[in-house]
Amino acid sequence: MPGAGKSTVGKLLAKIFARTFLDTDDEIVRRNGVEIATIFEIEGEDGFRQREVGVIDELTRQSGIVLATGGGAILRAENRQVLAERGVVVYLCANIDVLVQRTTQDSGKRKKRPLLDNIDVRERLVSLLAIREPLYNQIAHLKVDANMTTRSRFVQKLAADIAEFIAKRDVAEKLQPQKSNPTSNT
Repeated sequence: MPGAGKSTVGKLLAKIFARTFLDTDDEIVRRNGVEIATIFEIEGEDGFRQREVGVIDELTRQSGIVLATGGGAILRAENRQVLAERGVVVYLCANIDVLVQRTTQDSGKRKKRPLLDNIDVRERLVSLLAIREPLYNQIAHLKVDANMTTRSRFVQKLAADIAEFIAKRDVAEKLQPQKSNPTSNT
């Protein structure tokens, strides 16, 4: 969700894991030379989401990255599939009060969030969460409480949780029966 801390937490995790941090929204802005609000204005949300699909597909093919996606990326089935298959998806779950506070405290950032511009932010966030939360839960490998006050301790714990998840997943994959090759004579 907007204000959950995706970019902030992502940058800190990238440092911990010695990875490159990428943000899909920043990449879309860089590639198009205009702010997201301008894309929304000209092409609408659907045009923006289509651009987002291409960027997410391309970026998730890279290794050694921590990727922050826009909160609405989850709306497209293509995004859900590639995110779940190609990485570890972390759902930063924050309550509405925290999201409202974070999205309204920085007016410069608010202008970069066209879905929250010139409306009742609380009402809009409640509406977005009702649509998005089931989708976040559907693909999240880890769901964490992002109502943090001590960011460094939160990120250290999250990094440990991610490392543990990856280790368990790697062990589980090694324990899977090998597919037999029907053309083999052994």
